[in-house]
Amino acid sequence: MADEDDIILSELDDEELVQQMHDDLYDGLKEEIEEAVNILIDRGWTPYDVLTKALVAGMTVVGNDFRDGILFVPEVLLAANAMKGGMAILKPLLAETGAPRMGKMVIGTVKGDIHDIGKNLVAMMMEGAGFEVVDIGINNPVENYLDALDREQADILGMSALLTTTMPYMKVVIDTMKEKGIRDDYIVLVGGAPLNEEFGRAIGADAYCRDAAVTVEMAKAMVARKHNQMNA
Repeated sequence: MADEDDIILSELDDEELVQQMHDDLYDGLKEEIEEAVNILIDRGWTPYDVLTKALVAGMTVVGNDFRDGILFVPEVLLAANAMKGGMAILKPLLAETGAPRMGKMVIGTVKGDIHDIGKNLVAMMMEGAGFEVVDIGINNPVENYLDALDREQADILGMSALLTTTMPYMKVVIDTMKEKGIRDDYIVLVGGAPLNEEFGRAIGADAYCRDAAVTVEMAKAMVARKHNQMNA
């Protein structure tokens, strides 16, 4: 790739600019992404096309390389931060145009657990895939999750735990959802270092996600399936 200083984004045609945005996302270049988003909008691109063809497509490459061990957490965080710069420009425009959304996720670390690096990475990658994400932070009792799901009209609940002592609290949340008759209204995804697929099944989650890239893939598939069932 040419040296960044040699590239004048406004002189690239649309196809070249989108490819350059994919490269700049990969390299975590926030200012370049913001400039390129504004250029495409000025050229008459719809906010949704900028989101899907430039940003989401670029972050998909980042997600795949993270999953395959080519990129690591610091690099993915840089890419996600660059994505957020572009999203800050697009969000109000997307709201105005009523663009379709992938879905909405409430995510938080469970009660007793204050670890949040993995959760933050999942939140960023989900946003990078076009989902709306509401991050309720760390140390969440069941009430926080239920209030947020109701308030935000979310599609997905994401719970994270990094301690074996806090893992069982995920079941408390899911069991409470069952008692209230709302469990089937939401897709429940769980993750964290000590978890595994067997644990996810045992507590009644829809899926255990081993990392942020898998979470995005799982969320896309499950939201699509849910929409298909609703439209059937």
